[in-house]
Parts: sequence; C-alpha cells; structure tokens
Amino acid sequence: MSETIMKQIAEIEAEMARTQKNKATNYHLGTLKAKLAKLRSELINGPGGKSAGSKDAGRGFDVTKSGDTRIGLVGFPSVGKSTLLTTLTGTRSEAAAYEFTTLTCIPGTMKYKGARIQVLDLPGIIEGAAEGKGRGRQVISTARTCNLILIVLDAAKPLTHKKIIEAELFSFGIRINQSYPNVKIVKKENGGIGYQEMVPQTKGMNSEVCRMVLKEYKISCAEVILREDITVDQFIDVIEGNRAYIPVLYVFNKIDALTIEELDILDQMPNYVPISSQHQWNLEELMESIWDKCNMLRIYTKPKGQIPDYDEPVILHSEGNPTVEEFCNRIHRSLIDQ
Repeated sequence: MSETIMKQIAEIEAEMARTQKNKATNYHLGTLKAKLAKLRSELINGPGGKSAGSKDAGRGFDVTKSGDTRIGLVGFPSVGKSTLLTTLTGTRSEAAAYEFTTLTCIPGTMKYKGARIQVLDLPGIIEGAAEGKGRGRQVISTARTCNLILIVLDAAKPLTHKKIIEAELFSFGIRINQSYPNVKIVKKENGGIGYQEMVPQTKGMNSEVCRMVLKEYKISCAEVILREDITVDQFIDVIEGNRAYIPVLYVFNKIDALTIEELDILDQMPNYVPISSQHQWNLEELMESIWDKCNMLRIYTKPKGQIPDYDEPVILHSEGNPTVEEFCNRIHRSLIDQ
C-alpha cells in the first residue's frame, strides 16, 4: 500500500518539476498540489488521511509533559543533541562518536528566568523520516507536541541538513515559523462555492484554483473568505485542518571548528544561534532566544500582607492572549471555582 502511494507521490512530484510556473499553469499545478497533499496525508495517517493523531499515524514517544513549556531537539545523528541536553539540563544522555547513540526520547528540565522548560532529546532523523525511516515518524510526532523546535545542525554542513529536515517536517504537517493563514472556509448545504478576496492575491490563488482544490477534496458547497495574500499550499493546509504551526530556532553546533569568515556567512540566516555545546560557548544567547521564541510572560504573585514572590513566578504564553482564568488554573485547578 505505502509503496503504491510513494510511487504516485514520485510521479506527481516529477510532473510538477516538469511544469513551468506561470498564470496558464496555475490551475494544473493547484490540482497536482491538492492530490500530493492528500497522498501524503494518507501515507502518514493511513487510509482516509485523517488527523495526525489517528491510530494509524506514527505515534510519538510516551513522555509526560511537564514544566511551563516544552522544546524538542531535532537533527541528524551525531550533531551534538545529547551533549546539548546534558549541558542545558544536567540530565545524562549518552553521547558517543558513533551515530544513533540515542534510540529513545530523553527528557530533561532546565530553569531560566523562573520558568521550568522541558527539553526533549529526540533520536536523530534521516532523509525519509516522514515515511517512517529510522523511527522518523515517532520523532516527528513527538516534535508536534512541542512549543518550540530546536533544529540542531552541524555548523560544518548546516544548509544541506537544514533543507532535508525542513522537508521532512513539512511532509508531516509541521509549518515552521508560520502563523495560521487568515482564511475562513464555511461548509454549507447548498449554493455552490462562494469566493471572496479581502486583499489582492499575488501568490497563485484565484476563484478557479479555489474551486478546483475544493473539488479535489469533494467540497461542492462552501463560503471561502481570504483575508490575506496566501499560496495554494496554505489554502490546502486550511482545508486539511491538521497542521501544526510551531516556531523553530536553528542551532548551529560545533562552531569551534569554523573560522570567523565562515561564521559571518552563517550570521546572515534568520532565526539562528551559533553555539558549541562541548565548550559551552554562547549558551546564554541560546536560552534568551528560547525565551523570546516561546513568548513567555512572568507574573509575580503577592500574598496578602507579604512581599511579592520573585523566586517562583507564574509563567504564561503571550501569543494566546492569556486570560485571568488561565492564570488561576496555573496556580491551582480549583482556584477559579472559589
């Protein structure tokens, strides 16, 4: 079954590579992208391509979520993930000169600015991980549960590994450093497809492409409202409805092997932090970047008649516009009922 789907995916990808990108081929490319997304979803989640949490999907490692936030270390074998976990948290994770030293998920906890941050050292992934190679589905399924993913790269060959890992995460429905598209799709009983653009579309979306993609997903009656300029891929993501939008930091490890000139070239990349986990170089910047990417807020409580507690703040995430109810639940579940 999976071999047949892989063959179909390869054929569609080959046809997309042969097709020139212009206004005349937008309709055809949109059809191919919709078919490709459905096949990938079916490959990962089983027949029907339901959500990534279905019983047929690759299940993640069974690690209890703890602390105020969770980050995962993702990368190729032998890039220094285990050493980084030990350096950040003090948790012993076996490190050696051979590949695939870590065969399961090793959790650890680090404290920074009063927050308890759970760090997961995940086994190394390889090309084809999203299809199940090298326990890749377990690794990426666990990565979906994280508030932040640290893609750990060997500074000597960062771009090669970076592109492969990004492609594997994308195939498994993880959208890195993106926000959910401002698109509304409301299914209805009748009336056909209603299509509205609140802003001009310059990335390939139009009413014809919209109708074609919806037809591929057997949606014949719906109201579609585009409130931002999006690509066809983003529109398909909204229809699928099971994508995970997770911030990512690129951690370039082993910078002690690079020259200043090479570091200057790497410095042009966004969302990156150069470190040496072995020599403990630049770890403070890494922890500050983790704090910023996770959008954490510290709220200090003040017991009546006492000074504020500056040692144990209540940690909330600012991107979700935290409420008083969430604050109370962080202190104790029963507090809101009192």
